[in-house]
Amino acid sequence: MIRKVLGLVPDEFAPLAPRLLAVITAQALCQAAAYLLLIPVLEALFDDDLGRAGVWALWMVAAVAGVAIFSYVQASTGLRMAVGMQRGLQTRIGDHLNALPLGWFETHSAGPLSRLAVENVREIQGAVAYLIAKLLSSVLVPLAVAVGMLFIDWRIALTMLLAAPVLFVVNNLANLAYHRSDARVHAAAAEADTRVVEFAQAQPVLRAFGAVGAGNRALEAALHRQRSAASRMLFAAVPGLIVFSLFVQAVFLVLAYIVVSRATGGAISAAAAIALIAVSSRFIEPLNQAALLGTGLRAAGAAIDRVTALLDEPVLPEATAAVTPGAPAVVFDNVTFGYRPGEPVVSELTFSVPAGTTTAIVGPSGAGKTTLLRLAARFYDTDSGRVLVGEHDVRDQPSVTLLDQLSLVFQNVYLFNRSVAENIRIGKPEATDAEVWQAAQAARVDEIIERLPDGLDSAVGEGGTALSGGERQRVSIARALLKDAPIVLLDEATSALDPHSEAVVVRGVHQLTRDKTVIVVAHRLATIAHADQILFLDGGRIVERGTHAELLELGGRYADFWNERSRASGWRLEPAAV
Repeated sequence: MIRKVLGLVPDEFAPLAPRLLAVITAQALCQAAAYLLLIPVLEALFDDDLGRAGVWALWMVAAVAGVAIFSYVQASTGLRMAVGMQRGLQTRIGDHLNALPLGWFETHSAGPLSRLAVENVREIQGAVAYLIAKLLSSVLVPLAVAVGMLFIDWRIALTMLLAAPVLFVVNNLANLAYHRSDARVHAAAAEADTRVVEFAQAQPVLRAFGAVGAGNRALEAALHRQRSAASRMLFAAVPGLIVFSLFVQAVFLVLAYIVVSRATGGAISAAAAIALIAVSSRFIEPLNQAALLGTGLRAAGAAIDRVTALLDEPVLPEATAAVTPGAPAVVFDNVTFGYRPGEPVVSELTFSVPAGTTTAIVGPSGAGKTTLLRLAARFYDTDSGRVLVGEHDVRDQPSVTLLDQLSLVFQNVYLFNRSVAENIRIGKPEATDAEVWQAAQAARVDEIIERLPDGLDSAVGEGGTALSGGERQRVSIARALLKDAPIVLLDEATSALDPHSEAVVVRGVHQLTRDKTVIVVAHRLATIAHADQILFLDGGRIVERGTHAELLELGGRYADFWNERSRASGWRLEPAAV
């Protein structure tokens, strides 16, 4: 465990690790020396030789002083590393999550990640600040005492040394049961965390369908599983702790028996026997402490394994060589991609979007339309083929270079729990207030802030809950306008908006896409009709391509799609005839 936890220490604090191990070792040796020095001190006192007893007592005081000094250095060093560990490890986790493929998040919910980044990191921090020192001391002190006993009585020393592997095996057997239980507890707790977050975020839906309180069966079941898993872990951990403690006490009884036998046989004096029993009790004290630390050590070890497993998840390879983007064009060259192995979502797609043109992608749900936008932004890597943006393969560009060329507006808009201005400024962090205001006006966000108490400085709530769907889209478009990238990837999200919001968002989209290279997953007929190129996707393949007029004349799938949409646009509700 020690090697694993020290491997997670941030680089800037890594030089402290040898110092920490050194002072822990020095502290343990001083402590063992203080215990062993009890023997000559007691022998001298029983022999009524106060001068010799005083000399040995001075050595004992020096050893105890060494324990105090090294304990202080160890505590300050461990605390400094622990504080750095929390900040550095959470930053490392965040950076790693930022580099993972987007598809990874589709199979991992927020609950386990939150628990890992907070509670598991805190457990690892505690291991650095406290548990490592206690663990090493519980091993080094008995070992040093046993080695020192070789110079006093080899029989007692041999008993101490033979007890070590026995206790090690007993401890490992207890660990097996704990790790199985801990995995169940972590899974149950992570699910409960997810359900609690879900409960807080989905109150309107839950209340509408009466799924609150006892009616929320998913939350109730998750909390019940968490309680059950915690109870099972307790029953799994306690027997191991009891058995380990019993073995430690058994070792002490064996040592006491040997000492008494040696004393009654005349091999050692009564004074030496008393001193050896005292040292034997000091020998088992760290072992008892190890038993008490067992649960904390096992929890920290499990936390380390989970954090390490996350950090071992493969990330998208990052190009390091600088490239100079060419013309703002997008090319898909024989691209095949699937979210799961052997299940392609798009297959052998080849098309190009010349600079300054608009390509509309239409087709039934599940055809792979949004996937194309994600591949262009390199949220995933293709299984085969390549995607070129700015005349370079997206895999050969540093992510900063690639994303500087792109403005993205997707259907699901997420706003951070900050002000309207801060959410817009995400598009260009160094933008001036005047530039932010200009983008807000262009996207008609100025209409929104008129009703907000603090204008652009008003908080939008978690996920933008203080704003409507159409208003969140306006802020999203303002972000993209502020960024002013040459290529726009647009997953139009107007179909669920009211007519006024739709009209406002459409005006913002027109402003955003003016003189830009655009790939749009189109839902609105006007957007489709004015595109320079239309791709009709079905089953992950392009089944038709051309201009609006060409595809209508063809009379195929696109023509059917257009006619169906045209008829639907004229639907209206009328009162039933009486």
